[in-house]
Amino acid sequence: MTLTTLRATSLALLACFFMLRAVAQQPVQVSLPVPAASAAATTTAETQSLYGWLRQMHAAAKNRSYVGTFVVSSGGVVSRTKIWHVCEGNQQIERIESLSGAPRSTFRHNDQLVTFLPADKVVRSEQRQSPGLFPDGLESADSRIADFYKLKRGGTERVAGVETDVSLLLPRDALRFGYRVWTERKNGLVVKLQTLDTDGRVLVQAAFSELQLNAPIKMDKLLLMMNQLEGYRLEKPVLLKTTADAQGWALSAPVAGFKSVSCYKRPASGAAPGEEPLQWIFSDGLASVSIFVDLLDPKSELQEASFSMGATQALTRQFDAYRITVIGEVPMATLQLFANGMAHKK
Repeated sequence: MTLTTLRATSLALLACFFMLRAVAQQPVQVSLPVPAASAAATTTAETQSLYGWLRQMHAAAKNRSYVGTFVVSSGGVVSRTKIWHVCEGNQQIERIESLSGAPRSTFRHNDQLVTFLPADKVVRSEQRQSPGLFPDGLESADSRIADFYKLKRGGTERVAGVETDVSLLLPRDALRFGYRVWTERKNGLVVKLQTLDTDGRVLVQAAFSELQLNAPIKMDKLLLMMNQLEGYRLEKPVLLKTTADAQGWALSAPVAGFKSVSCYKRPASGAAPGEEPLQWIFSDGLASVSIFVDLLDPKSELQEASFSMGATQALTRQFDAYRITVIGEVPMATLQLFANGMAHKK
C-alpha cells in the first residue's frame, strides 16, 4: 500500500464532512485560541447554534440540485472538477468529472460509488463507508463536537454569484484545525471553505468558481451514464469489517475528542489470509484520522517519515514487524499522539 493510496483513501473519508478544500498563501486575520483545557465548558445557546448550523449545511448538501465548477488547490497542486448534483425525494445522485490531471469520472448514488478510469479501462464499484463524521456523529447522544469547536459569525460575502454568510469554526485546542466557511444565505449550501492552522493561516481553500442552483438536470440521465460499463473491466473492492481488538491492536491512551468509529481489513494482492492491511478510523465528529497497519517485508528496514501537503498530514514508522501509517487533516502533533499510543497484543 503506497502513501499515495493512503492519502487518497483518507481524503475520500474526510470529504464526508466538507467537500471543499484548497491552498492560499496569505494568512487570514484571525487567531485561533489554544487553551490548556480542550473540553472547555460551552453554553446551551452556543451548542444549539453550532449544531443547528452544521445540520443546515448537511440538509442543503442533500436536498439542493446544482451544477458547478469546483477548484481545489493543496500544497501548490491545483485540480478542477465539474459537479452535477441531483435530489429527487430521498434519492441522491452526483457526478464528479475531473477537468485536470488524469481523466476520471465518479458517480455517487446514495451510498454506492462508481469510479470510471478511462486510461485503464477500469470501473470500480463499492459501497461508501461512513467514518462516523458529521452528520452521523451529531445524532448520537454522546456527541461532543461543541466541546472541541466553537462557532463565530463573520459577516457576508458574494462567492460565485451567490450571497453567502461567512462563519468561523474554531478549535478549542491545538489538536485539530479550524475552518472558515462560506454558506449560501438562503439554504446553507457550502460554496467555499478554508482550512486554518492553529495560527490562523490558510492551509487549504476551495470554492465553486461558478455555480448554478436548482439546475434542470435529471436523475435518470445520470443513472444511465453511471451504468454504461461496456468496454470497462469491473472491479469491486471488498472491505472486511472487524475491530482493532480482534486484530490484536489497541490505543494505550485516548486522544482528546477522537473516538474509534470503524475498522476494516483491506484484501490486497499477495497478502495471505489474516495478513490483510488494516485501517482503523477515528473521528471527533468533524475531522478524522486513519491508522493503517500492514506487514513489512522481513528484509526491509523502515525509517520514520512524515509527509505534509496543505492540511493533509501523514506519519509512517515501524512497529516490530509492522508498518504504521497515520494520516488525516489534523496537526502533526495529533498524529504523533496516535502513533505513540499504538500497542500490539502478541
